[in-house]
Amino acid sequence: IMSGSNSYRLRCSLAAHEMDVRGLAAAAFPHGAFVSVSRDRTARVWVPNPSENQVFTEMHCMNGHSNFVSCVCIIAPNETYPRGLIATGGHDNNICVFSLDRPDPLFTLKGHKNTVCTLSSGKFGTMLSGSWDTTAKVWLGEKCLMTLQVKWNGLGITICGACFDPSCHEDCVRGLAVINDVEFLSCSNDASIRRWMVTGECVQVYYSHTNYIYSLAVFPNGQDFISTGEDRTLRVWRKGECSQTIRLPAQSVWCCCILPDGDIAVGASDGVIRVFTECQERVASAQDLQAFEDELSKAIIDPKTGDLGDIKIEDLPGREHLDEPGNRDGQTRLIKEGSNVEAYQWSVSDGRWVKIGDVVGGSSQQNSKRVMYEGKEYDFVFSIDVNEGGPGLKLPYNVTDDPWLTAHNFLEKNDLSPMFLDQVANFIIENTKGHTLGPAPGSATDPFTGAGRYIPGSGSDSQGFGADPFTGAGRYIPESGSTGAVPSGRADPFTGGSAYSSSSLPKAKTNVFFPNTDGVMFEQANTTQILGKLRELNSTAPADRKLSDTALDCLEKLLLLVTDVKGQEQPTAEQISVLWRTSHWPEDIVFPVLDILRLAVRHPEVNAQLCGGTEGASLCNHLLGLMSSEGRPANQMLALRILCNCFSGSHGRALLLGHRDTVLSRAGDLCIVSNKNIHVALATLVLNYAGRLYGQLTEIEAKAQCLSVASTALEVVQDKEAIFRLLVALGTTVAGDSTAKDLARSLGVNSQISKYARVSDPAKVGECCRLVLDELQ
Repeated sequence: IMSGSNSYRLRCSLAAHEMDVRGLAAAAFPHGAFVSVSRDRTARVWVPNPSENQVFTEMHCMNGHSNFVSCVCIIAPNETYPRGLIATGGHDNNICVFSLDRPDPLFTLKGHKNTVCTLSSGKFGTMLSGSWDTTAKVWLGEKCLMTLQVKWNGLGITICGACFDPSCHEDCVRGLAVINDVEFLSCSNDASIRRWMVTGECVQVYYSHTNYIYSLAVFPNGQDFISTGEDRTLRVWRKGECSQTIRLPAQSVWCCCILPDGDIAVGASDGVIRVFTECQERVASAQDLQAFEDELSKAIIDPKTGDLGDIKIEDLPGREHLDEPGNRDGQTRLIKEGSNVEAYQWSVSDGRWVKIGDVVGGSSQQNSKRVMYEGKEYDFVFSIDVNEGGPGLKLPYNVTDDPWLTAHNFLEKNDLSPMFLDQVANFIIENTKGHTLGPAPGSATDPFTGAGRYIPGSGSDSQGFGADPFTGAGRYIPESGSTGAVPSGRADPFTGGSAYSSSSLPKAKTNVFFPNTDGVMFEQANTTQILGKLRELNSTAPADRKLSDTALDCLEKLLLLVTDVKGQEQPTAEQISVLWRTSHWPEDIVFPVLDILRLAVRHPEVNAQLCGGTEGASLCNHLLGLMSSEGRPANQMLALRILCNCFSGSHGRALLLGHRDTVLSRAGDLCIVSNKNIHVALATLVLNYAGRLYGQLTEIEAKAQCLSVASTALEVVQDKEAIFRLLVALGTTVAGDSTAKDLARSLGVNSQISKYARVSDPAKVGECCRLVLDELQ
């Protein structure tokens, strides 16, 4: 606990690692120890030296990573490991778990596909990992219990389970720290620290840092905290104010932790760990304090970091300026010493100005053609006037950036209409002529929306897909006949005969709903309308994308062949090749081709050709691209249906099980699209995955993802058919698997679905829900 308002002073410097120190954590054992990890690929345990009050001694060095180590956390002691465990994450995508009695890992956790950038221990021995692969994973022992798709907003992940608006920080989030059960802190590249409620409400913003902030740690009192960053500082925050600023002789202060005795350990880019203390008995010797100050005074400060503002040497005062005392701890002053510039910082505890380095390079404006904006350098920073008389909005741009993507991000960040996309992109291109690297995109084609594009809401009062804004009235609609309505007889319009019909369901506890291991396909087709729309769109397609009559004939023959259930003729390699090439048509006209692909992948020959080998990976990536959040709803829905129908063949099933993590993550993102046809297709995809995983007790990570996606979708889905299929997916996932049932309970599935138990129209929703609840008792 903080001992009052004393200032922190150096306790010791540990030349700990050969490269940057990237993570620190207070150890469970021995008392007062801490662990450091570094880019030198090692983790080290440091213990207080009983003979020298100020010093720590290296007790243990651990190796196990094949690349930089970036984070560390302590797993609390238990009966098996009474001293606790040490977990480290690295750029080799792995997590190594160590005990204190051996230098190599007890075990290594594999599963992330990119750098593991953050670790946090939880209750009951669980651990949460976050990765640059945009996932978080929950681990217990050597088993991954669950994979969560994280909305990407930088290098931080949500360790509190909160979902908050990432736009409230203006740049990527670098660190989080839990205050209590309902509050946490975040720090960001935007040089701010924010205090949040887990409900998503930002209750306070803290400013003091002048560059990226990398790490945070909260004192046991739950009010005060520390932060470190790219401005070479450790800052101590008391009662919401920055009460002390400690500069270090290293540019990047990557990490910090608070030790049990209230001391602070920080790790930096010079490979040194420095411990600071409020306790006078533990302060370093006068000799060591002077050595630290000398080291600080020799530091080289680059003005282009933006920490000191723009510097005009001729306007700076001389050394006499240091005779005046500072008015706050950490205040910085620059003075002119001959032709040099020196930086000093006011120390309240010492009552004097302490030299913190020599400034080299002069003015960031004079000696650099690049412009500093929000802590980063750019070739240009334009001021865009949106409202007459209002303040201009800043648009930073580098010549290596894509002007269209930059314009898109600018409009999104400032909540401006996408109608301005062309205007802003062309403004960038026009004002950076002679500086562009590579060809500028042609003005005829809008890479985001296509030329002559449909703009939602224009020219039509219709909502959703009742009237098709892509194709006009009296038209083929790719999802027609698939309304999700309850069939009057035993025919399900999604799947054909004998699928989910409630008309003759027994009222007893006989379960006719799950486990469903057959899979559900989207079978219906109106070949005449599909071919008519294909020919119509081909006639208006760009000249370089127009299909020849031969190619059109190929597609027509293929469509008729794959929809003829009695036919014996096999698709030809040419037909399949034409289908694959045409599926890459422009996004605004490709949907009839996707509908043909939906029907074709059910055929064993097409399934084998398009889903097997390297072609399978290409198909999967193409469909994932169509499902992007910026994509067209018609294409998103058809891509989901194609994936569902891929399950009809062994090659398709193998392909989708191999890409399950990515496919379900991208599909799950589409639940926020307000379209019932997308929701039904999404629910069907989860159901098909659940069916393939039934009976496989070792596939707990895959089942956890099915549960997670279904649970997330049920939060927003309204359509009864989609809800029903999600319930069947849940039932199939947990059936006969006690671990999956435990996971479902931990996700709160019981309380989430209980409201559907009373649904009587259609009756199958209520009946299936009650059976799932019975499974979870």
